[in-house]
Amino acid sequence: MTPALDVSAYSSKLHFYLNGTEIILTNPDPDTTLLQYVRSIGLTGSKLGCAEGGCGACTVMVSNYDKATQHIRHLNVNACLTPLCSVDGKHVITIEGLGDHKNPHPVQERIALCYGSQCGFCTPGIAMSLYALLRNNSTPSEHEVEESFDGNLCRCTGYRPILDAAKSFAAPAAGAKKAGGCCGGAGANGGCCKDEKPEFASTVPQESSVRFPSVLFKAYDPTQELIFPPRLMKKTAEPLHFQGRKAQWFRPTTLAQVLQIKAAYPQAKFIGGNTEVGVETKFKYMEYSPFVYLHDVAELQGISITPEGITIGANVTVANFQKALKQAIETVSEEQAHVLRAFLANIKYFAGNQIRNAASVAGNIATASPISDLNPVFVASNSTFSILSSEQSVDSTARVVPATEFFVGYRKTALNPATDILTEIHIPLTRPGEYIRSFKQAKRKDDDIAIVTAAIRVKLASDNTIVETGFGYGGMSAFTCQAKKTSAFLQGKTWGDNDVLQGALEALDQDLPMESFFVRFWWDVIEQQKLQVEHEHGDISLMTQEIHRDLSFGAQSDKGTVQFSETKIVSQSVAHVAAMKQVTGEAIYTDDMPKLHNELYGAMVLSTRAHAKIVSIDTSAALAHPGVKAYYDHKDVPGNNVWGAAMFDDEEIFASEEVHCVGQIIGVIVADTQVIAQEAARKVKIEYIDLPHVVTIDEAIAADSYIPLTKSIVKGDVDAAFATCAKVFEGQTRLGGQEQFYLETQVVLVNNKGEGEFEIYASTQNANETQAVVASVLGISAHKVACKVKRLGGGFGGKESRTIPLACIMSIASHHTKRPVRCMLDRNEDMAISGQRNPFMGKWKVGLDENNKLVALDTELYLNAGWSSDLSVAVMERALGHIDNVYYIPNVRAVGRCCRTNIHSNTAFRGFGGPQANVIAETYMTEIAERIGMTQEAFRELNFYKEGQLTHFNQELKDWHLPKGYFQLKEKANFDARRAAVDEFNKKSKWRKRGLAFIPTKYGISFTALHLNQAGAMIHIYHDGSVLLSHGGVEMGQGLHTKMIQVCSEGLDIPMEMIHIVETSTDKVANASPTAASASSDLNGMAVKNACDQINERLEPYRAKGLSWKEIVHHAYFDRVNLSANGFYKVPDLGYKWGENKGQLFFYFTMGAAISEVEVDLLTGAHTVIRSDVNMDLGRSINPSIDIGQIEGAFIQGMGWSTTEESLYFPNGRLFTQGPGNYKIPGFQCIPQEFNVSFFEDVTHDSVNTVYKSKGVGEPPLFLGSSVYFAIRNALCSKLEAKAGERPWVLSVF
Repeated sequence: MTPALDVSAYSSKLHFYLNGTEIILTNPDPDTTLLQYVRSIGLTGSKLGCAEGGCGACTVMVSNYDKATQHIRHLNVNACLTPLCSVDGKHVITIEGLGDHKNPHPVQERIALCYGSQCGFCTPGIAMSLYALLRNNSTPSEHEVEESFDGNLCRCTGYRPILDAAKSFAAPAAGAKKAGGCCGGAGANGGCCKDEKPEFASTVPQESSVRFPSVLFKAYDPTQELIFPPRLMKKTAEPLHFQGRKAQWFRPTTLAQVLQIKAAYPQAKFIGGNTEVGVETKFKYMEYSPFVYLHDVAELQGISITPEGITIGANVTVANFQKALKQAIETVSEEQAHVLRAFLANIKYFAGNQIRNAASVAGNIATASPISDLNPVFVASNSTFSILSSEQSVDSTARVVPATEFFVGYRKTALNPATDILTEIHIPLTRPGEYIRSFKQAKRKDDDIAIVTAAIRVKLASDNTIVETGFGYGGMSAFTCQAKKTSAFLQGKTWGDNDVLQGALEALDQDLPMESFFVRFWWDVIEQQKLQVEHEHGDISLMTQEIHRDLSFGAQSDKGTVQFSETKIVSQSVAHVAAMKQVTGEAIYTDDMPKLHNELYGAMVLSTRAHAKIVSIDTSAALAHPGVKAYYDHKDVPGNNVWGAAMFDDEEIFASEEVHCVGQIIGVIVADTQVIAQEAARKVKIEYIDLPHVVTIDEAIAADSYIPLTKSIVKGDVDAAFATCAKVFEGQTRLGGQEQFYLETQVVLVNNKGEGEFEIYASTQNANETQAVVASVLGISAHKVACKVKRLGGGFGGKESRTIPLACIMSIASHHTKRPVRCMLDRNEDMAISGQRNPFMGKWKVGLDENNKLVALDTELYLNAGWSSDLSVAVMERALGHIDNVYYIPNVRAVGRCCRTNIHSNTAFRGFGGPQANVIAETYMTEIAERIGMTQEAFRELNFYKEGQLTHFNQELKDWHLPKGYFQLKEKANFDARRAAVDEFNKKSKWRKRGLAFIPTKYGISFTALHLNQAGAMIHIYHDGSVLLSHGGVEMGQGLHTKMIQVCSEGLDIPMEMIHIVETSTDKVANASPTAASASSDLNGMAVKNACDQINERLEPYRAKGLSWKEIVHHAYFDRVNLSANGFYKVPDLGYKWGENKGQLFFYFTMGAAISEVEVDLLTGAHTVIRSDVNMDLGRSINPSIDIGQIEGAFIQGMGWSTTEESLYFPNGRLFTQGPGNYKIPGFQCIPQEFNVSFFEDVTHDSVNTVYKSKGVGEPPLFLGSSVYFAIRNALCSKLEAKAGERPWVLSVF
């Protein structure tokens, strides 16, 4: 019989401090996260990016006081996973606690002024990680700075400017001169302790060649930080008990209390950091009660070191475990430390700092993940686990289970879930002659779930006879497994004997097919034992050691883009006008808007089938759920249920009779809160009859499933040209999709204002189409719908069309309920339903003449459109226009077809088909060069376009500076010498190879849809001289508003500070084109300039009098001069006719080139980017530093697309990669170790008739990131060519 638990001794009060203010809550809900709480009280600087601790947007700092050590520890943690109930006795600091835009903290100021914030959604979390680092160590090393961000992601910046800002806080490099005196240079920055503390410090880094504004930063003074509340220092932890809507919470303070709770509640769920359970409850919809929070149980927090080993309390955090291991290494002998280093090696890449600070070691063990980073090390090291049962007393002898016997099945262990608790872990130190090493391979080095992990141990006798071995592997079976046959084979054999190695590898193949780690370990032990073994591996350390990554650095030069500038404000590097508000958390995004009166929340009911007939929908259980207001579907649409993003109206807002993909929207539940709405949505029961479905391009081709429009460009007589070719080559190239992974997911708030009027606040790149489609769906005129956009937390094309269905659905709900309705998609929802970059397949046939000049190209392009056309036809149009890249091919036949499949509708993503076509082009250029025995660079250079030549779509190339900029980069980056050095390295190294790639690009700027090449702007000048500027573009991090203010400032000849942009709104500027196609600065800039010109013409008589601006405005107002202007611009000369191959397709071209050098570990496939150099022609940049940020961010996105980012689907059409846990965008330590950006120099732009002769920048550099892919390919080819020595190796798939 389960004993009753008396909770009368447990308090129901939660007591903590928040940004220095005392908070006492009575009986908080255990299901509430810290993020939900702080946002609910108006502290919206902390953002929700993923809800699984993978992006860091929610990062806050939690400080606690250890009475035993009298030490305060400051921890950056994920507020999205941290239970509110867990912060008792702690001090929580959010971004608002640091400073505001008028008085920012030095961390905030430096990130903002160093261009470290673009869209700004991730910036508060990044600032908090840096802040926590400084609170623990006010002068960290540069390595510590770079590693401090391993739990944060940014999709915009490319990370370099953030690291520049952060490194300004780092201690001087080793060897830096220090002052002497009484303190030996212990003062600030190595100076005297008696020096006066400076009010300002210099900018970072001094050697940078960018024209950063001359700014003096605030000095960082750690003595001025918020103190840890003295009252909390005196607070004694007491047991807590809370009862929530669904779950109970216990916070015991003794192990005896833990056992009592477990005895009373066998189903109780132990939690430490909630890093696993939080994900289970959020995304797997698992329900637990009660939760038992173990962090404050002193008996589970101990750490002790003996001559035999190290013992840690089970609930020690991974971060404290890491710290203890480092301290232990200082006290034990080197041979004893092998096991400690093995654990440290994998802990370094265990999740991110935020997770390590919260997750407990026992939690990681008991979770029994089959891909655990640590469990293989516990197994291989012969560690043991101590276990107590709730049927025992605290003083009872614990059951000791070897780690080798602990893991018994998929997420099953030797623990009895109803009674047992893991109390201690004992790790034996390594003995003389004993070696152990751990391994982890993942797509991304930092904060990535492993593909495979391992630990291998061997104990050798004095004659190198193998006495004992231990193997632990993760990712190779359903649970942590061992190589028992291999262990048996090795027993008694001699380490270093090649026959033994071969026999061990054969045995390992029987155990599990994973040889590379053992080979590396084998030679590592040989090296450490100093055994004399013959081999042909060259420098053995290159085989035994993992690739080392140095600190990142780089240079940015704006010389080329400003050298002919004749403007005052335009061409200046000005920080993003909202950067300071973004980094302080004051910038408002859609979901940050305060809750409106009577606001409801919408949660969508989604299809679970790829293609099926809907038989029935049962909403009874959902509607009976407390707090639910209504359910709506296609029957409730007051207007048109059908819409289309471009050429075809082939989508339903709500699926009516059939569903065509997993995640298609069937209905919406409207309820009081998000949690209730989502719970109820899962209760809607739908019956289907499955229909045949297709997922891939190949399946669609086989099923003849296409969007009914084929596009083509034909120039010359292709068939006749091939008949004259001296050489003909054929191939096929495949390219995967790419998730936009904007940090702010799709979000909309619809306000039914009454009188048939609706106000829509949306995170969209396309306010105009949102307005139009919502009006159509509601059956009203567009003038009754206003769509407003303050800013986006990233877009990248993913919010051009796919926000529209969400806005329509919430508008329908608001229409019926007559109340405001909000919805922000969870990350998994967003990724599952919003679409991504179109996967492509290209079949190509290329002909050369006897001089290796390109003669003919015949290509068939296929893209995966998904279940509807969306923008896929336009994506294909752009791809067809970029299949030549920068090469003159007189005869071209390019045909494109869009495959209709049963996955989410794919959509725009930065580059919009251009990068896919460019990769196909560079693949055929690369493969052909290899096959004809010519260097890739020589083959490319031979076939470059020349000034005045016609493209395959018959557009004349004017101001064609690509060859000049290409050769400038070749010289600047010392390409020829580096090519020779790479070749020499590869001759000497067998197991590591380096690769070098030089990739050029041209990108056509304009919408391929002619009517979209227009823009409007509005200027209002108020009596005080201040200017309100409105234009049709959306600010999504690219600095558009900043540039438009610069254009307006230049045009009106007034300071930027006098100009303000409130938002983008359809009731200010009507019929605006989407913010896309890299054309927004061109279009809106010219419209703003046109408005300025109108104003200037009216004010010219007053300017002639030499009056100040305010005087001019004053006199003009009293003379009744119109101080408002409506600017407009349409791009001239455009008008390409598909099929006829006539007319101008693009207004101009942005061009550039990149060189990337990589090093690849051939044993594991791991790689590092040693260096990347990018050189671009952006005309005369409006804002060079913002454009440099665009180049870097786009490059890193392109690098991610071609390396770590991989979208995976189940055969049933369901997307597998639905969050940062398994979809890996590049992180801080993925960027090139040396990253240089420059602009073409000594070039003019006579034919570029844009605003101040600037060029579009957002999309063109993305493709250049694939230079990393081509460099990896080059490295692998060097290995295979060296091995085969004959036919070049062909790799055409990524």
